[in-house]
Amino acid sequence: MKKKGLIILIAVAVVLVVLISSVASSYNGFVDKQETVNKAQSNIEIQLQRRADLIPNFVETVKGYSDYEQSTFTAVTEARSAVTKAVDGGDVAAQAEASAQLDSAIDIWVNAVTEAYPELKADKQYLALQDELAGTENRIAVARKDYNEVVQQYNVSIRKFPSNIIAGIFGFDKAELFEADESAQKAPTVDFS
Repeated sequence: MKKKGLIILIAVAVVLVVLISSVASSYNGFVDKQETVNKAQSNIEIQLQRRADLIPNFVETVKGYSDYEQSTFTAVTEARSAVTKAVDGGDVAAQAEASAQLDSAIDIWVNAVTEAYPELKADKQYLALQDELAGTENRIAVARKDYNEVVQQYNVSIRKFPSNIIAGIFGFDKAELFEADESAQKAPTVDFS
């Protein structure tokens, strides 16, 4: 009788150890994936801030050439401020919206200025800043793609059974994907004449 009780106790202990190990492993996996999502979001924020920081240099370069249109400049400045606030807030949807607003303002402003002052296209500082902005836009696109990939992996992992039970118990919520603004569905018109 004592042997049977000991065997049952050992079996229960083994099952508990396996169960606790499984829960701990799932929890730690969720933590790793959540931190990867946070890092990827931070990478987007870094690139958005980099772009926002380039704008004043771009503005100063153009100021030397023109009495640029104040309303267009104001739109760029306001959009830049919105991006900075969104980056500080850490909300993915707000960042996407502010980024789209800045993209639109920059496109309008740059096109208006380069049309009015064609000699600006030959300025070395202007060209260097334009290259920096283009490079930053590429970095932002890559950071968004990387972010969405890790968010997708994280979201799948917290929704699969039986991991979804553990995720629910410990409060792991679905992460937001970085989605393009509706205006991004239309290709911009570029005129190099």
